[in-house]
Amino acid sequence: MTYEELQDVIEKLREANRQFREPIVTEVARESRSPFAILIATLISLRTKDEVTREASQRLLALADTPQKMVCLSLPALERAIYPAGFYRTKARRIHDICEELLRRYDGKVPDSLERLMELKGVGRKTANLVLTQGFGKLGICVDTHVHRISNRLGLVKTQTPEKTEMALRKILPEKFWIEYNDLLVTFGQNLCTPLSPHCSQCPIGIHCQKVGVKRFR
Repeated sequence: MTYEELQDVIEKLREANRQFREPIVTEVARESRSPFAILIATLISLRTKDEVTREASQRLLALADTPQKMVCLSLPALERAIYPAGFYRTKARRIHDICEELLRRYDGKVPDSLERLMELKGVGRKTANLVLTQGFGKLGICVDTHVHRISNRLGLVKTQTPEKTEMALRKILPEKFWIEYNDLLVTFGQNLCTPLSPHCSQCPIGIHCQKVGVKRFR
């Protein structure tokens, strides 16, 4: 795909996504500008629908918006705050442990490097990149299941894992698109370019899409 085609894809996705609600982590970032709030919302969001994540994040952050306050909550209180998020008991323990580590190693501050973020137990590359890009405004490409699927579906990359997709995108995607790329594709993937039977008849970027792996569409 040429630079001009990429530019067209980005512009059309920006326009199309205006009709849809932004991803929850983007919403948290816009409202709070807090790396800690973004970290917590991202941890809750794993394998959880945005609607549930939104409410669970609001409840928990209303109780504790700093690592210092979070470690003062009991595990049952943490669990109640984020229920019914998927794996809420595991996530409650993970959030508590991460907050203890932030206090012990970083004086309660969220680190602003990919390497240090990924040293936190339970923080993977996707979460770390979201915190970096949304919380600190640093360059990065966050690749979740939507970004991985759609980038391959478009024919932009040919990769087997999200991490390989990230590395491939770093080589071909202009840096000025890096931070917003996740937002655009997550919103698009949740509403139109769905995993099964995507809405190709409504697709604003169909002219650029190779439909790799698409067997049924609407």
